Amino acid sequence: MASPLLFIATVILAAGISTVNACSATEKASLLAFKAALSEPYLGIFKTWSGDNCCLNWYGVSCDATTGRVSDINLRGESEDPIFEKAGRSGYMTGKISPEICKLDHLTTLVVADWKAISGEIPPCITSLSNLRILDLTGNRISGGIPADIGKLQRLTVLNVADNTISGKIPASIVNLESLKHLDLSNNRLTGQLPSDIGKLAMVSRFLLSRNQLTGSIPSSVASMSRLADLDLSGNQLSGSVPSGLGQMPVLSILNLDDNSLSGQIPSSLLSNPGMGILNLSRNGFEGTIPDVFCSKSYFMALDLSYNNLKGRVPASLSSAKYIGHLDLSHNHLCGTIPMGSPFDHLEASSFSNNDCLCGNPLKTC
Repeated sequence: MASPLLFIATVILAAGISTVNACSATEKASLLAFKAALSEPYLGIFKTWSGDNCCLNWYGVSCDATTGRVSDINLRGESEDPIFEKAGRSGYMTGKISPEICKLDHLTTLVVADWKAISGEIPPCITSLSNLRILDLTGNRISGGIPADIGKLQRLTVLNVADNTISGKIPASIVNLESLKHLDLSNNRLTGQLPSDIGKLAMVSRFLLSRNQLTGSIPSSVASMSRLADLDLSGNQLSGSVPSGLGQMPVLSILNLDDNSLSGQIPSSLLSNPGMGILNLSRNGFEGTIPDVFCSKSYFMALDLSYNNLKGRVPASLSSAKYIGHLDLSHNHLCGTIPMGSPFDHLEASSFSNNDCLCGNPLKTC
């Protein structure tokens, strides 16, 4: 027969575990205030937000197993979750993000993404969430600016506010996000220049700022971002020349600078770097000749230099490239014979059209 003392100890221990795993009344109130500021009419995900324990079966809410504090809010409007499959539609939500969310001071993940119609501003108090590692608000109608002191979030690894209507300048403090690995501010209404010391973001691997209204030049400090693999500054109003250091970055493989007002000559390092796989410099004002620096290690899935003011010949060294998937040199002022070789065998006339006097396969015979 079990000891009465052992039985009592077991009951106390079970009660303690139950208490730890249940969210506090304060955090429950914050979540309900967050819910009250939003309207989700089709899927009914907020109908699960009932009962005393917000750590148990509240859709998208997770708690720390040890402390019972709310650690994650993960609400995605594009999901393969059975709720979405049963409804046969993607998510739609209106309203705004309540500042009450900032009272969840153990939050590490805040994802409220792809709901299409959530508006209002990013609550400035979001920068008080010192444990936050992931902030993903992409695919809504959020407006206003990025909080000026965003750099306080020292543990942030992902900042994604793409596909909104966010305006204003990129905060200078953003360079203080020393843990950041993924930055996506694309398809917003950001203006002004890139911070000159943006290269301080030493951990970033993806830096996506396309389709904004950014001006000024590309800071040379970008070249010091040694872990950067994907840089997209396309669809802005950037001017000046491209820093030659971009072609010497150790892991940069995707560089999209198309649809800007960049000028000067194309740095030869961009074309000679064997790690560069996608390079799009189209729809700018680049001048001079195309550097003749390709080699047997050159492997481009896509190389687009169209709609510039390039002159001279198509580089003969292109024929020695290991692979050229998509090549577009159209709408320039190139002249002379198109080189022969395996990289050119599959290309169509559109790759070379609208130049001054190019000839040879796949264009007319010279």
